Amino acid sequence: MKFSFLFKRYFAKPAAVLFISCLCLFPLSSQSRFPEGSSSGNTEMGNRITGLDFPNLTFSATAPRTGNEVAFSVQLLLLLTLLTLAPSIFILMTCFLRFSIVLDFIKRALSLQQVPPTAVLNGIALFMTIFCMWPTFRQIYTDSFQPLSNNEITLTEAAEKAEAPIRLFMYRQMGNDSSNVKNIKTFMKMAGLEPPRRPADVPTYVLIPAYILHELTVAFKIGILLYIPFIVIDMVVASILMSMGMMMLPPVQISMPFKLMLFVLVDGWHLLTQRLFESVLR
Repeated sequence: MKFSFLFKRYFAKPAAVLFISCLCLFPLSSQSRFPEGSSSGNTEMGNRITGLDFPNLTFSATAPRTGNEVAFSVQLLLLLTLLTLAPSIFILMTCFLRFSIVLDFIKRALSLQQVPPTAVLNGIALFMTIFCMWPTFRQIYTDSFQPLSNNEITLTEAAEKAEAPIRLFMYRQMGNDSSNVKNIKTFMKMAGLEPPRRPADVPTYVLIPAYILHELTVAFKIGILLYIPFIVIDMVVASILMSMGMMMLPPVQISMPFKLMLFVLVDGWHLLTQRLFESVLR
């Protein structure tokens, strides 16, 4: 055992290295032409083949020299911030909030867990919002974006012209309801401002939260009206099961097909989308 150990330690590795070196220095005659019939070639590139040209990229940062350059930098920073907040602005300052909440209510009222998926409902709410907000978006493009791209107005004027159609849309949705007026007065009081005499006196940062509360209230009212017929079906099915002594059977499992049949027979999707459009496009 001691001899084999010494052989492995002192002779095995050098022998292996010597064998591999011999193979590299003195190749076998059978390996000199492999494979048989192979043709000779070279690795030189012809004149028609050219390399790739990579452009030189440079970056430089200079300090602003005039007030106009400082103002432009600040405006660019505000524009990038606005683009970051664009999804939140689209959700909260349009009718998307109302549509998404109502569609989620109808899904829960039908006792549906995974059908249709939440992504599908949000997609439906998105395209319904685009349909309803298209006149407002077109007015913003005509009065704000297009003159700005033609260098006819400044960035500040473009922001003011883009703000006006959104404010008008929110005012039209809120109407002259006493609760909406109360919300505006409450936020004006919290901001330390005088009660407004006309809609133009309400700042945008006060109008937006008041509009959000209005949309939440309207969406929950529509959801309550949607729940009533389906709750009646649940109560009738639960009473029948209790009278039959089938207490271990979930009533939702029995009532869900009846609610789906009722929703399909009355053409529920058509009525729901029509009423939602009518609630926005007055």
